[in-house]
Parts: sequence; C-alpha cells; structure tokens
Amino acid sequence: MTKAVLSALIRPLVEPRLPEWVEPLWFMDREQALEMAPEAEIGWFDLNEKEPMVEIARAATNLKWLNSIYAGLDFMPLDLLQERGVTVTNGVGINAITIAEYVVMLMLVHAKGYREVVRAQDRHEWLMDSPGKRELAGERVLLLGLGAIGKLIKTRLEAFDMKVVPVRRSGGEGSLRPGQWREKLGEFDWVILAVPSTEETRHMIGGDELAAMRPNAVLVNIARGDVVKQDDLVAALREKKIEAALLDVTDPEPLPEDHPLWGLDNAQVTMHLSGRAQTRMFQRSADRFIENLHRWHKGEPVEPQMDLAAGY
Repeated sequence: MTKAVLSALIRPLVEPRLPEWVEPLWFMDREQALEMAPEAEIGWFDLNEKEPMVEIARAATNLKWLNSIYAGLDFMPLDLLQERGVTVTNGVGINAITIAEYVVMLMLVHAKGYREVVRAQDRHEWLMDSPGKRELAGERVLLLGLGAIGKLIKTRLEAFDMKVVPVRRSGGEGSLRPGQWREKLGEFDWVILAVPSTEETRHMIGGDELAAMRPNAVLVNIARGDVVKQDDLVAALREKKIEAALLDVTDPEPLPEDHPLWGLDNAQVTMHLSGRAQTRMFQRSADRFIENLHRWHKGEPVEPQMDLAAGY
C-alpha cells in the first residue's frame, strides 16, 4: 500500500475514486498534517496559508510525489524537493478558463468606463453619454506568457479582432523572443502579464518599461505582484505616463488599506479573485489527481510536472 496524506477538504471528491493500492491519511489542520507527513509517499498538502505548507513539505521525508491545486509554488522549498527527488504536480491550467475570462472582463470594463456606469446606477443617475469609448477591435496586445492561461487569453482577444503578439522563447511568426519585447513596447495598446514568478521575471516591469509604453497603454497583471515594481507603477499612474493598470495581483497581498493604489482612478485592483471566480476548481483538481494516480501506478509521467530548477 502507498500512503497518501491528503487534505480533508477534497475528501468527498477523491475518496470514492481512490484505487485499492492507495492508503489515504486525511488531515484537517496543520498539526495533523505535520504528524502524518513523515509517512507520506504521496502528498496533497494544500492549506490557505503558505508557511504551514512549507513546514509540512519539509517534514515529509519519504515523499515521492507532491500534488497541489496552486499553480504558483515558488514559495515552497523547491531546492529541497529537488534534492530529495520529489516529483511535483501543480495546478497549472486548473484556473485558466476563469482567469482568461477575467482578463476580457477587466479590459472591457476599462474600455467602456463601466465602473462609472455602475456608480451612476448607484446614484440613480441617467447618464447621457458613455464614460468609455474605447474599442478593443484593431488594438494591439503584447502578451507576456503563453502558458495555459496565456493561450486562452490569446484566442479570446483574437475573437475581438485584436492583434495579439505573444512573447515566447522559441520565437516564431507573429511572436517576439524574450530579448525583443522591451524595444517594441511603444507599439502596443495593451500589455498583459501572464508569466510565472521567477528570479527572471521579478520586477520585469519597472520605470524604464513603463516610460517606453504609449500614453494610452494599459497594463494588465494576472501573473504575480512581484513581476512589477509597484512603486514605479504608482508613479507612472500618478503622472499619467500610461492610461491605466488593471491589477488582479499586487505586492504584497492583501494590499494594505492605506496603499496609494486603492485611491488612483486609473488603477483597478481586483484582489486576486480571477482564479476564484468559478465553481469547478476543486472538481477539476480532483479529476486530474485521480487520473495522475493511475499514471503513477503504471510508471507513466504525471502531469503537469514542475521544473523545480526553473521554479514553474
């Protein structure tokens, strides 16, 4: 029997479908997980807080495979897991549909000034003109990150007749390589960040990049807050160097109540809700886990596997 230490939160979705060779150990809290961790060959240690997850992973000295619903696991002890030879599967793609839909919503809300429409309704005021007159059709989008989320963003924006130019390592027709996009920033109306958080991407957007954008450019960040130098962004928004920033992620999170981003008319902050705007996240994760269990037992690769050296 293979012992699997699993969160009780996903028990109803997983337990009826577990194969006979798996012995599940269900935990309700950090203390139970820590007690069970050394027995785990397979672990699904997800909790709402990151620090206990790190602690549990360190305690799981017999772990062979770690699974998580989180797409970004850069906070985990990846060096240690790599040293121990642990296979790690994350939640890449689980939230891709809802995040891609969220990006479209954010862009349309900004383009049409829809926040002002809602505020007018709250005031019972009949507007005589649209507060936003921007059309997405025909505008150019620089898409940084063409993973599971980026690919869905691209197809959805192309359906609006937008010209989407992705950045990818392999290059290719209609795309840019990682070393080319900065010199092209002034050619785009929208810049969308959908990259993983790594040492390479940290603070990839700062004062120089913001200064290179068009005055009508809109920055959309559904990646991680630390890919943007937030102080530089606040300064650029205050000085109207770019038109707006649509931020599902910030640095830190939660954003402090007195942070200047809250009060800027040309910033939208949506509290990292894009991946939560759905009802099927846990079901998708459970389905993938069960499928991966069968793969694991047959000696086949489980998916999607993290590159622990790269951090995503």
